[in-house]
Amino acid sequence: MNLNKKIYFASDFHLGMPSYEESLIREKLIVKWLDEIKQDALEIYLMGDLFDFWFEYKHTAPKYFVRFLGKIAEICDLGIPVILFTGNHDMWMFDYLSKEIGVKIYKEPICREYNGKKFFLGHGDGLGPGDNGYKFIKKIFSNSLCQWLFARLHPNFALSMANYWSSKSRLKNGPLDEKFTSEENEWLVVYSKEKLKKEFFDYFIFGHRHLPLDIMLPNNSRYVNLGEWINYSSYAVFDGANLELKYYK
Repeated sequence: MNLNKKIYFASDFHLGMPSYEESLIREKLIVKWLDEIKQDALEIYLMGDLFDFWFEYKHTAPKYFVRFLGKIAEICDLGIPVILFTGNHDMWMFDYLSKEIGVKIYKEPICREYNGKKFFLGHGDGLGPGDNGYKFIKKIFSNSLCQWLFARLHPNFALSMANYWSSKSRLKNGPLDEKFTSEENEWLVVYSKEKLKKEFFDYFIFGHRHLPLDIMLPNNSRYVNLGEWINYSSYAVFDGANLELKYYK
């Protein structure tokens, strides 16, 4: 890994929420950040819930987020790999973004190694104990028949309905995401500790939780949650030797 290059990680932009006007302000901030980090980025990981809702029909996709998608396309055209993860709000990404702007899309966690450091990377939804209701819903939403049936709805109706329920869920659960009580109550920390018993990783990096967290695990491993860009504008950067959780102002 080139010592002058860095690897960037960010998650949970939730573009489209809570209103068009507020989302546009946040989108412009994210584009500004992307424009700055492209100068020294080796790779960029965007780890889920980039959109508060996303669904691709065969011949159409949501019409917003042009600035963000254009900037990602520009970065890919420069030869900088951009890796997207689907989250619980945008799990219905298929092949449009990979074909149109050149990103690589993952729907499950992946392992990577840089400079001898092992990374376990994923959005984080559905991992660890608890949240059984969501795990059940995720099986339904990821079912190909359910996706086919949803695609039969007219986009005007389907996207309006989905955006409504997506925003209601976010507003309902938002306050819970702001509190840290203990490591035992952090499902992704519990998941990471269990994973460590089978295989060592230097870093576990997730989104989903909405709270920036940097927690030491056994054997000098670390759990890092990337937070979100509605309140924190937080992200992580690996310079080849160290990983740092930072905030963009």
